[in-house]
Amino acid sequence: MNQNQKPRIIPNTTITRDLRLIDEKTDNIYESIVIMSKRANQIAVDTKEELTAKLEEFASTSDNLEEIFENREQIEISRHYERLPKPTALAIDEFLEDKIYYRNPKKDN
Repeated sequence: MNQNQKPRIIPNTTITRDLRLIDEKTDNIYESIVIMSKRANQIAVDTKEELTAKLEEFASTSDNLEEIFENREQIEISRHYERLPKPTALAIDEFLEDKIYYRNPKKDN
């Protein structure tokens, strides 16, 4: 998430979804699921790259066990990313709110 964006409130619990809402955007439930899964993969890759970049700041060249356990900032960063909504939940939310651009070249012809 960019710093300019305000965080969205996405529940971390299981939600029952109305498949008709997902189906109506593409007229094909499987196409909708593929779109959401591709977006979820994009979100997961972006989040992993962001986390890796932040954790690289704490990388040490020595394997001193005491230093590993003492780094509270690293632990807080990891906890923050663990509390974030799952990429699939974000992708479903984006899809249902029409925030994902997608196209099907076979349908465009």
